[in-house]
Amino acid sequence: MAVLILTDLFGHKLSWVKNLTSSDARRSELDFWRGPGGPDVPIDVRIPFTSLQAVKIFLESNGIRYSILIDDLQALVDEEQTQMISHHFMPRSVETFNYASYHTLDEIYDFMDLLVEANPNLVSKIQIGNSYEGRPLNVLKFSTGGTKRPAIWIDTGIHSREWITQASGVLFAKKVSAEHDPSLTSILDNLDIFLEIVTNPDGFAFTHTKNRMWRKTRSISSGSTCIGVDPNRNWDAGFGGAGASSNPCSETYRGPYANSESEVKAIVDFVKSHGNIKAFISIHSYTQLLLYPYGYTRTRAADYQELDNIAKAAVAALSSLYGTQYRYGSIITTIYQASGGTIDWTYNQGIKYSFTFELRDTGRYGFLLPANQIIPTAEETWLALMTIMEYTRDHPY
Repeated sequence: MAVLILTDLFGHKLSWVKNLTSSDARRSELDFWRGPGGPDVPIDVRIPFTSLQAVKIFLESNGIRYSILIDDLQALVDEEQTQMISHHFMPRSVETFNYASYHTLDEIYDFMDLLVEANPNLVSKIQIGNSYEGRPLNVLKFSTGGTKRPAIWIDTGIHSREWITQASGVLFAKKVSAEHDPSLTSILDNLDIFLEIVTNPDGFAFTHTKNRMWRKTRSISSGSTCIGVDPNRNWDAGFGGAGASSNPCSETYRGPYANSESEVKAIVDFVKSHGNIKAFISIHSYTQLLLYPYGYTRTRAADYQELDNIAKAAVAALSSLYGTQYRYGSIITTIYQASGGTIDWTYNQGIKYSFTFELRDTGRYGFLLPANQIIPTAEETWLALMTIMEYTRDHPY
């Protein structure tokens, strides 16, 4: 497997590549990691070695410039596995857990139990449902007391191959429970925090056992041999519109109907029953972006200017640590049109502070970000999260 970056995509050239994402994608097994978006946004695409020559000929004959981003993807996967094995041991406490390594689903769920055990007055674990394959959908609740207090929701790992997000979620949980920061204390005095570290556990387990590049859920579609739905195209916000596929074999398959995926429906039901969630932050990778609604329509969100100001401040806080540069803006203007997305739905439910992160990097490693970047990524992202949480605390509505 190789990953190519395509550039210089304007007009008909962009249309040709977009066509590849639909009818020809299954045949040539192209996996679009990024894009297709606007004409100034490069596209990253994973190509099997068996198709590489044919794709190169297609690109060259149509005048589409490209470069090889990752020459041998399998080598990176093997390296990642070696790192995990060399750092593998079952932690006995939150303190001995290895935050600088990637972990399996069982290890993350064990960590959650250890965190609850170590912080019984602050942290509890709630199960909001079951995945398609019957795994528990576990959420950590950080609360200093009271019921149905205004709350902040954070989820990571809705796309299962985006391992840096689940790894960052583990570190966020540790920070919320362990940091003696007056500002965080003040946030917890006023707001509960809910954190779903593994939002797509079936897909995540599959990335560890069968296919590291698996993105979707693992539900079975009737009438198709292809498995899974893109859980970030399955929400009831512009569902079925442009930027999602009706093809069950597509990586952006929207599903048979809105909220068809138990992993999505569990969050929908939780948000509705809670009724007092003020900020909703969904964390993805990669591309280094901070996004706000909308993705399915060019109509500006009513709170566009306020959301833009918050994003600007959050990105500034993030870059202050290591100089990592993020772009920010609405989904549709910053990357591409996408219907049925998480934060478009939450925003339409009245959760004003709805944001999506795309974490490191910008394509050098893509979904295979080396483990030595876990802690720096989580640390810088935490500063952006604090900016959003502080704003939510100081500007209730």
